[in-house]
Amino acid sequence: MKYAYFDASSGLSGDMILGALLDLGASKKEFKDAMAELRLPVDIRTKDVTRAGLRGLKVDVVVKKGKESRARHWDDVESLILKSPYSDSVKEGALGAFKVLFEAEARVHGSKFHDVHLHEAGADDAMVDVVGSAFLREELNISRVFCSPLNLGSGWVKVSHGRLPVPPPAVAEILKKTPVYSAWADQELVTPTGAAIISSWAERFVAFPQLSYEKIGCGAGGRDLEALPNILRIFYGEEQSLQPEQATFQIEANIDDANPQVLAHFIEVALGMGALDAFLTPVVMKKGRLGTKLTLLAGRDKLDALIEAVFAETTSIGLRYFPVGRRILERGVSKVRVFGEEIAVKTAGLGPKEFNAHPEFSDCLKVANKKGIPVKSVCHKALQAYLNQKNKRGKE
Repeated sequence: MKYAYFDASSGLSGDMILGALLDLGASKKEFKDAMAELRLPVDIRTKDVTRAGLRGLKVDVVVKKGKESRARHWDDVESLILKSPYSDSVKEGALGAFKVLFEAEARVHGSKFHDVHLHEAGADDAMVDVVGSAFLREELNISRVFCSPLNLGSGWVKVSHGRLPVPPPAVAEILKKTPVYSAWADQELVTPTGAAIISSWAERFVAFPQLSYEKIGCGAGGRDLEALPNILRIFYGEEQSLQPEQATFQIEANIDDANPQVLAHFIEVALGMGALDAFLTPVVMKKGRLGTKLTLLAGRDKLDALIEAVFAETTSIGLRYFPVGRRILERGVSKVRVFGEEIAVKTAGLGPKEFNAHPEFSDCLKVANKKGIPVKSVCHKALQAYLNQKNKRGKE
């Protein structure tokens, strides 16, 4: 299975998502043939363009002359998609995005869900954007989607109801609780269709995470902006090579009035709450007083709970926290048999390179006690057995 990370620093729209997904290597012919099953009066055109000097794939869904798109209610959209020959996952993905759109429009206009009708977002080209994106996601075997915070742009946008501020009300409604910002462009960068697709797909909106990617798909928007390249980039790779929780924080507190037993206990509490690391360091504080520096390492999702625990469990009345960079090796476990017993060997490496291999000490200790052998001998024997096993695999 694959992941997709959307870099939406220039915003996103339905056609940009189509372009970026097709640029990852999906068949354009198969895509066009599949979209023909919708029986909509549209032509789909693709071409390479440049935006601020950078290449991207532009997808244009052009409604044929004399075939003006009509506004659609939920029942219209649902019927069209359910009658199509696509897989259940494609139908579910497309309907999920449209449901987000209809719910947002209903809240914005104070209407009932089934009374709402979509103009631009329900038009024939938008139908292809939403259904086509779901189809390409399945074709590319994308199981997990993450996205950067969204650059909304600024200014005003013209819609069927008149002029609306950026972000338009429907987009603002869809993107509640999503990290957004406005930079470098005095125009709309995130469209309702794009917002609906990504909000229904993305597990999380995070700054560029730690990942190893195979391809980058670049989908171009319709305008060539002066201040930034109007391109959506999708980074694509194996699911296991993505670490979306890269953001790590270090929490520190200097304490000079706590029972050492309490601090020792809190280390276990913090680790049990999900701290990535926890340790105590002796320090000399003001007026020459001896104290202890408590240090915790935590992911963003554990930060608030651990800060509260520091105040609840220790005598600290103030602490500091800050983001820190962190790199970790890929970890694995192999099994070897020595003295007739099984021992785990923990390994750590980066891609094909293995840097560390250590027998599990608790396993070695059990064998040593059982056999009456020095534990260091068991550790040495287990490591040697692992290296022999590794060398044998390399020769096969």
